Amino acid sequence: DRLGDILAANDGRSLPAPRLLPDDRALLGYTSGTTGVPKAAVLSHGNVAFNAGCIAAWYDFGDDAGPILGLAPLFHVTGLVGHIALSWALAAPLILQYRFNAETILEAIAEYRPCFTVGAITAFIAMMGRPEATPEVFSSFRRIVSGGAPIPSSVLEEFRRRTGHYIHNGYGLTETSAGIICVPSGREAPVDPASGTLSIGVPVFGVHAWIAGEDGSALPPGEVGEIVVSGPPVAAGYWNKPEETANAMRPDGFRTGDVGFMDEAGWFYLVDRKKDMINASGYKVWPREVEDVLYGHPAIREAAVVGVPHPYRGETVRAVVSL
Repeated sequence: DRLGDILAANDGRSLPAPRLLPDDRALLGYTSGTTGVPKAAVLSHGNVAFNAGCIAAWYDFGDDAGPILGLAPLFHVTGLVGHIALSWALAAPLILQYRFNAETILEAIAEYRPCFTVGAITAFIAMMGRPEATPEVFSSFRRIVSGGAPIPSSVLEEFRRRTGHYIHNGYGLTETSAGIICVPSGREAPVDPASGTLSIGVPVFGVHAWIAGEDGSALPPGEVGEIVVSGPPVAAGYWNKPEETANAMRPDGFRTGDVGFMDEAGWFYLVDRKKDMINASGYKVWPREVEDVLYGHPAIREAAVVGVPHPYRGETVRAVVSL
């Protein structure tokens, strides 16, 4: 009853309007990044507001936006910005759940008719495995977006076959207030003919992205290096970690720790995390590429590839799959 007591004691009073400036801190988004040690990205109100407004404009939302389906956890930057802040920006209802369950989510879609959602590809894989995942149930959606993990093109096509909807790829980090490189509305991501990798998209409004080599210089199209980004959604630094801030947030852009390349047309492709590379007898093996091949097999529902110690090769490739 404590909340009731507080409300009763303050009945009739109104809170003073906060004076918030774009550079004022909004939240501390914790991320382990490439080191595995948790650190907090300091996101400002300007970071969050810009990204929420950018999502609304990028996917062509107007004043008629319907409910937003919350798939991502709210402790994650995607849930905070792509669900909560976006629903505020659109003045749209937000459909929430306690914990992800494919059957429950499909029931909510059928009942509340959301127009937009963003979530991990594993959530969409789980949903399309249910018999209730029909084009009729998904007919209310205007856009469906996935981020947080690479999307194999075979999974994307299977989702479209079962639900009638194309999943727009998106890429972002806690330090960038969620998505900053995304497939534009009304477009489909190209597939790199050499590697079979699905593009993560192009930089959104106001964001500059490029590929850096080992020496920090810009690489030409087709060359693999580290993805570097700059723009209004990028955090100013890490909470009480000046060394990590100086190392990652440099004058020419934020070093993401992700390896990728850009093609001649300006589409970006994610290869893998720097730390995930497997060194097998000197050969550089990217788990993402092996996973893409495994996803092409009709018997495999999900796959995860990791490096494990090996007495002869140093490291070797191990795959864990669900059928």
